[in-house]
Amino acid sequence: MQQISRMLIKLFQRARLDKPGQVDPRAAEFTLSLLIAMYDRSGTRYVKTRSAAAALISLSGDTLLAKYRALFQFYAVSDGKETLITRRALRSLLTDLNQIPAIVGEGCTLSCVEIAIHDCFHGVLSTAIVEEKFLSWLRSEPAVLLWLPTCYRLSATEMVSHQARCR
Repeated sequence: MQQISRMLIKLFQRARLDKPGQVDPRAAEFTLSLLIAMYDRSGTRYVKTRSAAAALISLSGDTLLAKYRALFQFYAVSDGKETLITRRALRSLLTDLNQIPAIVGEGCTLSCVEIAIHDCFHGVLSTAIVEEKFLSWLRSEPAVLLWLPTCYRLSATEMVSHQARCR
């Protein structure tokens, strides 16, 4: 918890330098509280760094493709020749990401995570997939992660303004 707290403080200090007056001084504290609510429901005061990073990547203001690539890199393993994501790692990623909508009562069941893994690995004979297969699957907007592109689209349209007036 302390490691995540220190990382968040540094992250938001940099953000305040980049965007003076736009970052709440308590942003690190609020973000840590959200991460605790999502990933420490039993009150152990322990949150996996990887789970916290997945949430921060998902909730960042970056593009969907950049988020997807970062999530792949964070959960994938290297076999010496290429970087791959295994079924187990994908299960871990989806379980971690599922905690985000679950905090507002919109999470899915474990079976929906298993269905998503099956869909992602459909037609794959090996135990792991490459980044392009992973990205292709995510572009199909699997139900378990439908909230992610939806939130991105809402965020991307926040600053859109039209010169038309309604009557």
